[in-house]
Amino acid sequence: MANAPKFADVKVGDELPALKLAPISRHELALYCGGSGGHNPDHFDIDFAKKFGFKDVFAHGMLSMAFLGRLATSWVPQKQVRVLGTRFTSITWVGDVITVTGKVVGKREENGETLVDLEVKCTNQNGQSTLEGNATVALA
Repeated sequence: MANAPKFADVKVGDELPALKLAPISRHELALYCGGSGGHNPDHFDIDFAKKFGFKDVFAHGMLSMAFLGRLATSWVPQKQVRVLGTRFTSITWVGDVITVTGKVVGKREENGETLVDLEVKCTNQNGQSTLEGNATVALA
């Protein structure tokens, strides 16, 4: 990670460098199941997923939320992240190529810290939003 930006240098409207991920794979989902303890079969068992009307297995929502965290921590050190929130807007399927983006939507001072508010989002290869959220980071 490069040096974190300085509060004075950041402007509302600035965009964070986009993070384009490799296609979501079954292997990645299996690893996430093991690492997170999230063993819901709709994330790894295609027969189970189809039984409930899904076309295939799909990514854990929290895996996608981790992608938003990864975007923030590629811009600033983790210790500078103050808020990370999201709402899930659509399913992330196996094979989807996710791009994570962020934009500065505000700057403020609060409790002695200079804070930057971000709008963050995951979109798939078709431009469909899968997660939308917000983050707040502290900058010097």
